[in-house]
Amino acid sequence: MKPLLLILDDWEGLIAKSPVWGQLEEFVDIKFLPVPIATVLDDELSSVVFLMAIRERTALTEQVFARLPKLKLILQTGGHAYHIDQQAAQKRCIAITLGRRIKAPLASVPELTMAMMLGVMHLLPQAQQAMRSGEWPLLTGRTLNGRKLGILGLGRHGSRVAHIAKTAFNMDVVAWARPGAAAKTGDIPGLPLDELLRTCDVVSIHLRLSPESTGLLDAQRLQMMKPGAVLINTSRGAIINEEALISALTRGPLAGAGLDVFTHEPLAVNSPLRSLNNVVLTPHIGWTVEEVFVEFAEIACTQLLQYLQGNLPASEVLPPL
Repeated sequence: MKPLLLILDDWEGLIAKSPVWGQLEEFVDIKFLPVPIATVLDDELSSVVFLMAIRERTALTEQVFARLPKLKLILQTGGHAYHIDQQAAQKRCIAITLGRRIKAPLASVPELTMAMMLGVMHLLPQAQQAMRSGEWPLLTGRTLNGRKLGILGLGRHGSRVAHIAKTAFNMDVVAWARPGAAAKTGDIPGLPLDELLRTCDVVSIHLRLSPESTGLLDAQRLQMMKPGAVLINTSRGAIINEEALISALTRGPLAGAGLDVFTHEPLAVNSPLRSLNNVVLTPHIGWTVEEVFVEFAEIACTQLLQYLQGNLPASEVLPPL
């Protein structure tokens, strides 16, 4: 009997459509779970040896691992594992791979970031709402051209946003220079965080979630932002204090925001953010493009084959805690 690979949370059905799974037919049985794992009987999980998880859609906790007694490997898509109890996995000798080699989000996240900048600056939320109500409003937007963009996190996504902003929109781009970091990265000047917030017309967040970045933009820092500034977050919701953000959007100094991520997801139905007409809201779609799911399947398939053959790169496995 072949070991069982269980694939979680393929809500769009795009993982199941991938032709790559034919490469594994000789080695494993594959089951796509169409319902939340919490609703499945223990007997259905008792033979699972390999688990593929779609981003953070399912929290993989000690309680979940207790229901998967034969689990040896988690094929985690994307570049992080915030939702996995790594200590519990290590205790049970469960290896965790990450899909850091994925390339598609390097296009999709910067594209959504720029779309949000354009939408907020050109008042698209207000225009859309008015037009759907039968109105023909007099609205005056602003261009990105010549404005100052401050980027928090000049990594894989932030650097691409910087390139697009400079070359396509003629923006003056600066980045947050952390204490002790170089004052300039490539051709992007670095500024202390407070100075960046005070002087930039648009601020875009591209940081990993960490103890340092959690709550980084608190009430004090949001209030020091330039009057009329726009804030974009396609990174992690917890980097911004949402209560303080709502205040800054309703009372100033912010003119608007574009948000794809939130502290708690899904965003609460009664969240005040849903009623603000100066905010572009999307349900964490920066990564949910067809190309990403194609890569998810390809990377997970390759990693599992490498694991079975004993040549899985150590760089793709989470190190011990």
